[in-house]
Amino acid sequence: MALVEIRRLTKQFRKGDEVITPLQEVNLDIEAGDFVSLMGASGSGKSTLLNAVAGIDRPTSGEIVINGSDITKLSRGSLADWRAANIGYIFQMHNLIPVLTAYENVELPLLLLPMSAMERQKRVEIALDAVNLRDRANHYPRQLSGGQEQRVGIARAIVANPTIIVGDEPTGDLDADTTEQILELVQRLNSELGMTLLLVTHDPKVAALAPRQLRLEKGKLIEKGREVALVGGDFQERSD
Repeated sequence: MALVEIRRLTKQFRKGDEVITPLQEVNLDIEAGDFVSLMGASGSGKSTLLNAVAGIDRPTSGEIVINGSDITKLSRGSLADWRAANIGYIFQMHNLIPVLTAYENVELPLLLLPMSAMERQKRVEIALDAVNLRDRANHYPRQLSGGQEQRVGIARAIVANPTIIVGDEPTGDLDADTTEQILELVQRLNSELGMTLLLVTHDPKVAALAPRQLRLEKGKLIEKGREVALVGGDFQERSD
């Protein structure tokens, strides 16, 4: 059983009289420890798929089973609790709270979990060590560089030891040198810490770093030039 099992996932939006279908019966398995990149043209549905996996956006139909839980069947409250314990989200704009220190920003997700203050401190320190920012723990976002802010965002994403980390264009707002540093860190999270990653990007060079490279085209999921189809409960590859 894969860590993430997506079956016949469809998402539709209504825009006036028009029905838009960014995701059409998408099927995907992600194993524990996988590093998967997801590309697609603007509006192709890649962020929609990412947010569905993260439990932020509900699909129109289909199933998303993560670590044995079908999150499409959870109530709003149960889904929020599940997301706090299982999802680490790396944003394009790091989304740090300016009045909180780096330490306090990283600690935020842990405040939603049943955990002692001592355990929270231990986890925050480990997360800041992982991104080499322990010495910036008491700095506010305005006192950090853009790359340091994004590293704080990554520390916040990993602090709860989530089941899966998702990233929506996490290098899209960074310069070339800082992008390289962040990508090296992301690769290390996967190769050294064994974290499962699903990363949305528009940059082929970024996508190429992932061992598995997927693309959304016209609502369909493509892997290495082949559409992934589900036939009789089993995956088969269908030539484009």
